[in-house]
Amino acid sequence: MSMMLQAIHDVSTLAAEPVVPGFKPELPGTLQTPTGKILGWTAGGGLSLAVLGGLAGWACVAIGHNTERAQLASRGKSAIVWSVIAAVGIGVTSGLVMGFYSMTQGN
Repeated sequence: MSMMLQAIHDVSTLAAEPVVPGFKPELPGTLQTPTGKILGWTAGGGLSLAVLGGLAGWACVAIGHNTERAQLASRGKSAIVWSVIAAVGIGVTSGLVMGFYSMTQGN
């Protein structure tokens, strides 16, 4: 029973004191500009590829329906869905990165 009381005492002592005192994570100033450019180009390139994938999907749907190739139309439809999912994923990720960045800045 005394081991249980000691464990409870240790946990309550650790919970009362901060484990990492006053740590504020942020990028050094020399990395902020290149990192922002890399993230911007990555997001822009990803969205461009998602748009191109969607356009290619619509083209496959049109060709598949006009030539009565159901498999091509089906692949085009799934390409459209995956392009939309990719674009939403890039948008959500971009929002999360900006949200976490602004939280670390204390704004």
